[in-house]
Amino acid sequence: MASPYLTLQPSEQVLISAAATIYAGYLATGKVAEGEENHWMDQAIKAAFRIATVVDASIVADKEMG
Repeated sequence: MASPYLTLQPSEQVLISAAATIYAGYLATGKVAEGEENHWMDQAIKAAFRIATVVDASIVADKEMG
């Protein structure tokens, strides 16, 4: 049986890191009840994506200047 393999783009890697940090915050503050882990992971992913979207719309990065 083959081992699972996952390849992520750099932007996906950054979003995973942000979502993991947000999810850890939910865990640390006791928001994640047993059985609700998937819900709170989804919330963390949505929050990380929203943050990235707002930052992208608000800031012009060096490589975006032309």
